Amino acid sequence: MYSLADIIYRRMTETFGASDFLEPLFTIVSYLLPCIAILGIVSLISGALTLLERKISADIQNRIGPNRVGPFGIFQFIVDGVKLLLKEDIIPDAADKKLFRLAPYIVFSSTVLAVIVIPFGGPFIVADLNIGLLFIVVVSSLVVVGFMMSGWASNNKWALLGGIRSAAQIISYEIPVALSLLTVALITGTFSMQEIVKQQGLYPWQWFILHNPFTFIAFFIYFVSSLAEINRLPFDFPEAESELVSGYNTEYSGMRFGFFFVAEFANIFVSAALAAAVFLGGGNIGIDPYNSPLGYKLLMALVFFAKALSLCLVTIWVRWTLPRLRIDHMMSLCWKYFIPISVFCLVLTAAWLVAFKGNSVFWRIAG
Repeated sequence: MYSLADIIYRRMTETFGASDFLEPLFTIVSYLLPCIAILGIVSLISGALTLLERKISADIQNRIGPNRVGPFGIFQFIVDGVKLLLKEDIIPDAADKKLFRLAPYIVFSSTVLAVIVIPFGGPFIVADLNIGLLFIVVVSSLVVVGFMMSGWASNNKWALLGGIRSAAQIISYEIPVALSLLTVALITGTFSMQEIVKQQGLYPWQWFILHNPFTFIAFFIYFVSSLAEINRLPFDFPEAESELVSGYNTEYSGMRFGFFFVAEFANIFVSAALAAAVFLGGGNIGIDPYNSPLGYKLLMALVFFAKALSLCLVTIWVRWTLPRLRIDHMMSLCWKYFIPISVFCLVLTAAWLVAFKGNSVFWRIAG
């Protein structure tokens, strides 16, 4: 297994020759270039999802939506970004200025770090870590630090309440998310994202969502819990506008607010991409992702993005269809139902693997 950084490093050594003097530079450049590309891709996808959400919400509410900037309003998210860049950056006098400035960057950086180990199909992954799945779970929890920091530093009761809510909500729902992902790790015996995708196939009955009845349940627990973890309706309590003005980002303006905004929509893509890779086969089309022509590698990336963006559409559709829950109902759903059920799925997946020697339910039907 190798990653995009490994490919760049090998090409540089072939072009310029191996050298102890140039090796540190080659290593830095081979990781820096994919990271810059990922940063651009995340920003572009986040902007496109903002436009998509506004279009879908308009259709659901029988409105037109953005239609002035560019054909069918497709450049609206670019105008929104320029507007945020030009807005005045205001910091309240009573705020903790250092923490106030730092919080948006922590939230945004946690999202970008998660993207590093997402397999985009074929060899298109920045770093294929052997603990990739655990890495995503860990770095995604950093967002809690940013939300709490922004709420505390704002010196605003609404922002503080939003930060406290986000900490309680995200930390709680990380448990069923992690347990749901562990059901797949039990099957594969690895945390490498590339290896998890490789052990699936082109057809739905080769995906881990249909490996056994318990991974099927685990997928839906993961998907619903991920909505809570990224603060999407019906779980958007940290920034509930009818209760907390805007929650943890109430005092933010300009591009600092923009970082929260971009991170929110980037997290939609990250959670959908993780579900696509772990449960829905990722970009696997039944062909070796490393020893195949470029056209097939691009096709793998296209398949992956089709699956991930389909889940993004479902996330947006849910946001504009369901009303917000009560916060006590939301916490009860996690601790009384999702955590016990996810533990149940994990234990019974292990029992399934022992009983049927690791084979899927379709193997049992065919056998």
